[in-house]
Amino acid sequence: MMYNIFMNELLNQTIKLVPEQPGCYLYYDKEGSIIYVGKAKNLKRRVYSYFHKQHDSVKTTILVSQIEKLEYIITDSELEAFILESHLIKKHKPKYNILLKDDKKYPYFLITDEDFPRIQIVRKKNLNPDKGKFYGPYTDIRAMHATLDFLKKIFPLKQCKQPKFSNRPCLYYHIGKCLAPCQGKVTSEEYKKIITQVEMFLSGKQSELIKQIKEQMELYSNNEQFEKAAKMRDSYLDIQKTLERQKVIYENTKLNEDIVAVMHDEGILAVSIMMIREGRLIDKKDFTYYVDEIDKIEYFETFFREYYTNLKLEFPDKIISKNLEEIGNKELYEDWLKVISGKKIMISYGKRGKYAELYELAMKNAENLLENAKLKKMSQIRDDFNEVGSYLAEKLKLGNFPNRIECYDISHIQGTNTVASMVVFQNGLPKKTAYRKFKICMTEGKPDDFLSMKEVLSRRLAHLGESKWEKPDLIIIDGGKGQLSSVMEIVQEMGIKVGKNGIDFVSLAKREEEVFLPNASESILLPRDSNALYLIQRIRDEAHRFAITYHRDLRSKALHKK
Repeated sequence: MMYNIFMNELLNQTIKLVPEQPGCYLYYDKEGSIIYVGKAKNLKRRVYSYFHKQHDSVKTTILVSQIEKLEYIITDSELEAFILESHLIKKHKPKYNILLKDDKKYPYFLITDEDFPRIQIVRKKNLNPDKGKFYGPYTDIRAMHATLDFLKKIFPLKQCKQPKFSNRPCLYYHIGKCLAPCQGKVTSEEYKKIITQVEMFLSGKQSELIKQIKEQMELYSNNEQFEKAAKMRDSYLDIQKTLERQKVIYENTKLNEDIVAVMHDEGILAVSIMMIREGRLIDKKDFTYYVDEIDKIEYFETFFREYYTNLKLEFPDKIISKNLEEIGNKELYEDWLKVISGKKIMISYGKRGKYAELYELAMKNAENLLENAKLKKMSQIRDDFNEVGSYLAEKLKLGNFPNRIECYDISHIQGTNTVASMVVFQNGLPKKTAYRKFKICMTEGKPDDFLSMKEVLSRRLAHLGESKWEKPDLIIIDGGKGQLSSVMEIVQEMGIKVGKNGIDFVSLAKREEEVFLPNASESILLPRDSNALYLIQRIRDEAHRFAITYHRDLRSKALHKK
């Protein structure tokens, strides 16, 4: 590897000297902190693109403006750069790299590194390879505790770190839940066999495990060790019941596969992983993150790499996910998986046959996970609306507390059947009885969103003071600075009071989720993980949904008339 450092005053000149080789690049700010780490198959082309092109992303534009120093590391291959990038991000946690902090909440099983190991549930922040073998992560803590109880019932492992008594076994031994290694009641070899069986169970090798237990049961029976044979029989029957409850995906096969499905909406990324081991669906893992709309692919790529880097269970033989097609570089990911797992793992996009069916099943799980995450988020906003509303009022410089928020959107196809929607949220929740829809007349046949928005707002504001047309505290326009300016012309012409004791107006531009205020040159970016941003995104998306639904209804009626 080569390692070069460019000082700030030479940055513009030395960027041209970056080689056309694979590697990693590190950007520093004026404080000397690493703010971004990236990888590239061609370092020169990638680094050059940051400084010599217009960026669509506000985040990238801000990043480039803060770069004071550049370092790069040349690697022998793109794969080496790929692995090095993950290491550097984990080590330095750069400001502009995506970091999935929520993953810390997921627990693991730990089989301790002792002469007579125990099994425990631990959190990721406590992971230490010297402590023993880890299995996970697991996303359902209740199911995890149920599994732990099941394992302790089937396998009489040591329960205590230190013996309870110096000269006799404790109660766990007498009820059959411990073999009392502290009192020499079991040999190290016999105990290790039990530990191996626990590891087989946690790795999804239940079929292999049950075969082994059956052989032990028959051996004990043949040797007339009937008490041990009876215990083996009970374990055999319990595991057999567990296998019967697991859905059979493939008959008579040992295929081990992960089906990874992703859903994204309203700033929430939901990932559902179905784990198939020995042809059986043994587990499902669910993950949710609050993400940027524009970075959803990058978020999934980060999740995918972190999940399999930290995976303590046995790796699958194949990973099936259509979302990996969006990332691309299939061969690179297969090479990387081989390095971290020690075996060849194939990637499939799940487009046909049995894989397509499995992927659809995983997508249903991801969709359900997403809807539950939305409900949870909205319930948080409902419970904390005083705090959320106050935050919005402060950040958006509102004159009123936003108890009643209205949002407007336009929908058409090349100017035909143009419609507008009005949705209402009261104290953070939708008030569907107050929703309204409008047919736009002024722009029929000629697409003009500015003029359409003017029409709908003039018609709505004309109803101020009438029953069933309660005055809003805040009006959100779906669009950018231009749409807001056109609306403010109508507001001024109609003499509508703006601000305190009147109506506040803002617009929300979807691409970067920028909020524009009247007569303000700069937009406002609310924190991506804030409930305030999620609320106005949800209101905007609801207005969009309502407008599209009405537009489709009109088109359908028009087609039937023909």
